[in-house]
Amino acid sequence: MRFIQKLINKHTLSLASNAIMPVLGMAILGLMARHLSKPDFGDYIFFLVVFNLADTFRTGFLQTSLIKYYAGASPERAANIAGSAWYIGLIIVVTFGLGNLLLFVFLSYTGTSPNMFLITKWLGVVYLCSLPTTITTWLLQAGQRFDRLFLIQLINQGGFFLFILLLIVSGHISLQNSIYCYCLNCIISSLIAIFTGWAKIKTIGSKSWASIKEMAHFGKYSVGTSISSYLLRSSDTIIIKMMFPPQLLGVYYIPQRLMEIFEIPLRAFIATALPVMSASVHQNDKKHVAYIMKKYAGMLTLALIPVAIASFLLADIIIGLLFGADYKHSDAGNIFRIFMCFVMLLPIDRFFGITLDIIGKPQLNMIKVFIMLTINVIADFAGIFIFHNLYGVAIASIFTFFSGAIFGYWSLKKHLQFSVRDMFYLGYLELNQLVGTAYKKIRNR
Repeated sequence: MRFIQKLINKHTLSLASNAIMPVLGMAILGLMARHLSKPDFGDYIFFLVVFNLADTFRTGFLQTSLIKYYAGASPERAANIAGSAWYIGLIIVVTFGLGNLLLFVFLSYTGTSPNMFLITKWLGVVYLCSLPTTITTWLLQAGQRFDRLFLIQLINQGGFFLFILLLIVSGHISLQNSIYCYCLNCIISSLIAIFTGWAKIKTIGSKSWASIKEMAHFGKYSVGTSISSYLLRSSDTIIIKMMFPPQLLGVYYIPQRLMEIFEIPLRAFIATALPVMSASVHQNDKKHVAYIMKKYAGMLTLALIPVAIASFLLADIIIGLLFGADYKHSDAGNIFRIFMCFVMLLPIDRFFGITLDIIGKPQLNMIKVFIMLTINVIADFAGIFIFHNLYGVAIASIFTFFSGAIFGYWSLKKHLQFSVRDMFYLGYLELNQLVGTAYKKIRNR
């Protein structure tokens, strides 16, 4: 029991809370890929892409600014920031809802496909119902309450997983029922967040126009970064849909989703690093900001190397187990192997980006992502022209992430003192110490 208690800390809880979403998400996709028709599965992917794009706008506009101003603030200031975030979040939802309603009315007169009509009909409703859960996760992250964050994410994603299982067992699995369950699950998790008090919805009365303007000023840059980041991830999907037969979209989307394996520790360490870095910025301690960035980026880069090698070797087996035999013998395995050639750049690129945000240079992070998006689109078309297959799109991603890492390094060097060598050296020391500590705990349990 003592051994388990020692293992439970903010890092392991953050890892667990960030793991639960992509792991269950991939399990849900695996079930739906097996039991939905390929056209319906493709339309469900489209629903996720559109909803995630809208959610990315909301997250980009609010998440980083909320954490930046909320972490380490006084109770009065924290309530003010939380209330202001709620107010901005509601404005975003209402604006999106009106736009979605106009689109729904337009499609009603154009004879669109039933699936597209269904997606448009429910998109705004799902967006509204998910707002309390979304704001709750940001507040819990800013307050470093990763135990509660894990619980709310388990309820959110785990509930949808159970709904999909029930649909499959009862023989009622369909795109329409899946979207109904998605909406119902958002309502349940949001009600839990509100009634537990974790959503802090009552703080909306503590909002102030000064804080709203302050968060909006910061958000106008971070939202550009977030939207560009999402377009960076989805641009491959859009280009493939334009240039290749529709069935190849699933072949490429599956290895993209498998990259979530590497996002799990990355998101976990970012979640723990952001509040600490924000507090250091408030204290004007740039050395500690650089130390945190070097520590986590170096540790994660070195830790991902053996995982990337194992994933490279076992790509076909992993895809077959998760998504079925139809995709095991497709090009998905080789595309995933190409992704493994640049996966070690992810921690460096991501930490360069969030550090630029935290030190008050969100415009530079936005430019970095714009550069990556531009290079990715150009390289995608060049890769298709050269290879005439999906491999060209996958290879283009290597140039994309190299460009991001180079620009991020160049930008940060103007504001912080560090080197790539320092990053790997400190990462090695910290990783070695972490492994040594874990080994001693296992021996002494």
